Amino acid sequence: AEQLPPMDFGRIAAQSAKQVIVQKVREAERDRQYDEYKDRIGEIVNGTVKRVEYGNVIVDLGRGEAIIRRDELIPRENYKYGDRVRAYVYDVRREQRGPQIFLSRTHPQFMAKLFTMEVPEIYDGIIEIKSVARDPGSRAKIAVISRDSSIDPVGACVGMRGSRVQAVVGELQGEKIDIIPWSPSAASFIVNALQPAEVAKVVLDEDAERIEVVVPDDQLSLAIGRRGQNVRLASQLTGWDIDILTEAEESERRQKEFVERSALFMEALDVDEMVGQVLASEGFTSVEEVAYVDAGEIASIDGFDEDTASEIQTRAREYLEKIEAEHDEKRKALGVSDDLREIPGVTTAM
Repeated sequence: AEQLPPMDFGRIAAQSAKQVIVQKVREAERDRQYDEYKDRIGEIVNGTVKRVEYGNVIVDLGRGEAIIRRDELIPRENYKYGDRVRAYVYDVRREQRGPQIFLSRTHPQFMAKLFTMEVPEIYDGIIEIKSVARDPGSRAKIAVISRDSSIDPVGACVGMRGSRVQAVVGELQGEKIDIIPWSPSAASFIVNALQPAEVAKVVLDEDAERIEVVVPDDQLSLAIGRRGQNVRLASQLTGWDIDILTEAEESERRQKEFVERSALFMEALDVDEMVGQVLASEGFTSVEEVAYVDAGEIASIDGFDEDTASEIQTRAREYLEKIEAEHDEKRKALGVSDDLREIPGVTTAM
């Protein structure tokens, strides 16, 4: 083959060509790093501490460099040059100076991945981690369920003589871990999540995603935990807002509500104290309920009959009509249009 004549580059042109080649190589390396690590988001990686800057730990991953920001480190952790470190990849960003790989040791999924590595049943999909809540370095709760009824998910995660859970605890600087059996029943799951406290009763408000938990008086501090830690972690784990009451507090509140409802029925229905208390004790909470419930429900109350039920419901409806008329008068006095009443959420009481 005929050889090409050598090209005579000047010194400046050669230097420029070299810079372009170096730049292209660097860009290709950045692209390779980005492509490699963006696919590893959600994984645990191992590396060596390269340096520490203002509390942030720069980690050499061998084929890339990552950062653990100070707020992603477990409290009281101190790393120095050359230390081995294990962390969770939670974000990878493409930036001008190269991909930024962000690691965390406080992320809830870091603990979940550690359990996956330690518990073969989780790795194999027999046991599923449903949720995790952490107060990094202090306490954590993890909810698990087994797809095989013959395998206890809590026991499998604890391991023989606690070997599996202790391996995770050791990596997390002694973080105490409560392993909770998950339940499809919100009430049961929340009772489990509040362990080690004992729960006497739960009342769910599913619309507001709130739950009221009643505990024996001597269990209150255990249920709440130091600085609210136990109830806070239980709330994060279950996704429910949790209000905790003692049995004494609940009894006092129920008595107060009973007195208030009895007084309401006495005034609205023009009945004596005994009838007002009977309606309240039967679970009626408003005049509307009394007015529009099936008449047989009231007639079936001990000491009541159909005539009594009919009279009580007539009085209840008359009371509601009177209240409605009073609201109409107020509305007209304020010059509010009738059309506003057709708007969803707008009531005459407003």
